[in-house]
Amino acid sequence: MNDTVSDNPAQHRFELAVDGHVAASYYEIADGVITFAHTEVPPELGGKGIGSKLIKGALDQVRAKGLKVIAQCPFVKAYIEKHPEHADLLK
Repeated sequence: MNDTVSDNPAQHRFELAVDGHVAASYYEIADGVITFAHTEVPPELGGKGIGSKLIKGALDQVRAKGLKVIAQCPFVKAYIEKHPEHADLLK
């Protein structure tokens, strides 16, 4: 399995490709703030922790870029609540 989360700015999403499927978390960036709007994990990848790996990788990149986070996406919001080490990213 490839654990590399990549940013795809052209499609406004972070991606994690696994077994020929792509999990994605869609975002918008403005004024130093990234708003996560929606996360999709294909049914074939469900229950394998792929969504969590995707969000962790995305948040690590967001931190490296110095951005703040608005978690409109319920999955991203729940991930940050379960992983308080990312709570400082919230705007």
